Amino acid sequence: MEFGGFKGMINDLIMEMIKYYSGDSHQIQHFIKVHSYSKLIGTREKLAPDLLEILEAAAIVHDIGIKPSLEKYGRCDGRLQETEGSPIAEEMLRGLHFNQSVIDRVSYLVAHHHTYTNIDGLDYQILIEADFLVNLHEDHESKERAEAVLNKIFKTKTGRELCCHMFLKGGRIDGRIE
Repeated sequence: MEFGGFKGMINDLIMEMIKYYSGDSHQIQHFIKVHSYSKLIGTREKLAPDLLEILEAAAIVHDIGIKPSLEKYGRCDGRLQETEGSPIAEEMLRGLHFNQSVIDRVSYLVAHHHTYTNIDGLDYQILIEADFLVNLHEDHESKERAEAVLNKIFKTKTGRELCCHMFLKGGRIDGRIE
């Protein structure tokens, strides 16, 4: 471990994921961006430290199921990512000595990060918002699509602000121009 505590564990996890996706700069860039937005939203929304740890770890490994899905099935739709990713994430986190409670919740988030119903916690909500922020950009989505996602998915004040400023030039937040 680079240095003790939570930050050291997160940095070690980032390095493990970079090795896991060695040669695939797109996937590495993706999870780094999702982690960054997750941390920003989580901090601004005053997420409790234990939930922030879970959120950061989940953001780093959320797409870990893409690689085995492509290898096994030749495709990597959201459902396959959720199914294939959870056990690999658990193994990686266990190898880095994360607490079992963190491993359990991260595994759950990885297994549900493409499921947008029954969101059962602020960590889950923020992970989805951060992933959408990155995906809207990477997929070159339209302003109309961004606004639809904003209205349907985004719940946190910070996530909504980011989405508006990134894709709607300030746009509408709660019906008013920002």
